[in-house]
Amino acid sequence: MTAVPSTTVANFRDLGGTPLSGGRTVRPGLVLRSGQLDRLDPGADPAVASLGIRTVIDFRTAMERTAHPDRVPDGARLLVGDVLADKMGTDTVPAAAQLKDLLSDPAVAEEHLGGGRAAAMFADIYRSFVLSGSAQAAYRLLLTEVADPDSGPVLFHCTAGKDRTGWAATVILSLLGADDETLMAEYLSVNPAVRQAFAPMIEGFTAAGGDPELALALIGVFPSYLEAALEEVSTRYGSMEKYVREGLGVSDETVEALRARLTA
Repeated sequence: MTAVPSTTVANFRDLGGTPLSGGRTVRPGLVLRSGQLDRLDPGADPAVASLGIRTVIDFRTAMERTAHPDRVPDGARLLVGDVLADKMGTDTVPAAAQLKDLLSDPAVAEEHLGGGRAAAMFADIYRSFVLSGSAQAAYRLLLTEVADPDSGPVLFHCTAGKDRTGWAATVILSLLGADDETLMAEYLSVNPAVRQAFAPMIEGFTAAGGDPELALALIGVFPSYLEAALEEVSTRYGSMEKYVREGLGVSDETVEALRARLTA
C-alpha cells in the first residue's frame, strides 16, 4: 500500500502495489482509502486531482457527515454506507464515531474507557463490522462498486481512516490473495499518519492529565482490534470468502470481477 502525498486529506493511501500470492500485486490507482474529506481541495492538491476519482464511499454516521460534510473531487459521485448505523441505536455511542469528543475530556475518557476498556470496546466494534446489518450493507456496497469498471477509481473512507476503513481494506486484500502477514502489516501501516493527524489532540489530552496510553488506544490501531473481526469471520463463516458470499450477500461473479479488475 502506498501513501498518497495529499496536503488536504489525512491518511490517504492507495491499495495498489500490495503484494499478493503468486507474485501478483494490486493494480495502482483503482482503489484508495483515507480519512474524512471535509478539507479536500483538489485545486490545491494535485496528488488527489491526478487520481481521477469517480466514486467516493463514505462509511461515517449521519452525525459525522453533518458535522464535517465531504468535499468530493469534481465529477465524482458520493455514496453513503453507514457502517455503524445499527450500533448508533444502542446505548453506547461507538468511540469510532466520537473520537474528538473523547479526546477533549480526559476525565470522561478515563471514566468510560480506562483500565483496558478501550481495547475491549474496539474489539466489540470490530465484531460488529462482521455481524451488524448496517456494516454488511456498507461493505457489500463497497465490493460491488470496486468490482464495477464503470465506478472508476474508488475512494472509501471514514473519519480517521483506520477502523471502518481498515476492515474494508482487509476484506478487499484478503479476497485478492494477500496473506495474513501482509493483511496485518497493511492494517497497522496507517498508525504513523493517524497519530500525526491527531497529534494536537493527543498533546492537549495528555497536557490536561489524560493517560497517553489511553489516547493511543483511541487514536491508533492494534493487532487485537483486527484479530477480533477476523476471529468472528472464522467462527461464524469459516472463511473470508464465505463471509463475503453469505454474510455480505456478494456473488461469486462479483468477487471474480473484483479480482480480475484489481490484480496484476
